[in-house]
Amino acid sequence: MTTHHDATMSRILAILLLAVLAACASAPPEPTVDFKQGYDFSNIKTLAFMPQSGSVSGNSSKMFISDMQRERIDDALKQAVAKKGITVIDDPKQADLLITWHLVVQEKTDVRTYNTGMSYGAGYGSYNRRAHYSCWNCGGTEVRVKQYTQGTFIVDVVDPALDQSVWRSVIESKLKGEVQQSQQPYNEAADRILARFPPLQLSY
Repeated sequence: MTTHHDATMSRILAILLLAVLAACASAPPEPTVDFKQGYDFSNIKTLAFMPQSGSVSGNSSKMFISDMQRERIDDALKQAVAKKGITVIDDPKQADLLITWHLVVQEKTDVRTYNTGMSYGAGYGSYNRRAHYSCWNCGGTEVRVKQYTQGTFIVDVVDPALDQSVWRSVIESKLKGEVQQSQQPYNEAADRILARFPPLQLSY
């Protein structure tokens, strides 16, 4: 039975997913891409999801995502690779390469120190002709502590023969936004995440 706490955590993670994935922001985060040098990506026709695809880890252990949210992400990745002439099939044993995604959720603390004010000038006193000296930062400092959730969304393309990733895209974002049920934000994000797959550099 789903508890109120579980439902709340599911909503938080759904917001995080859209923060990491959704492309509706004015300046959405750009992915970092890496791939195996010299690997031949030229003959890729089919991909299949790895069985463990869609996992979530991090220091927020109670967070989870629903099957519907996983399906939206899977569907978004499928349509992104389809635009490149690659088909996602059901049987991993028949696929050229395997694809998997993983979400890392971390609760973090941002500590910043600010100057709260300053005074500048000189005056006169009965014991010291210049009793007030020029002073910077006389107002002291203020420390601000902000808690936030950092999400890292990782997509790996794996060669089953090598049993290792040959291409990876990573995108990071702080928790922002609201839950949306539309498929479109996921599709736009998947297009951005997979924009450089396959890489232009092919094997020689």
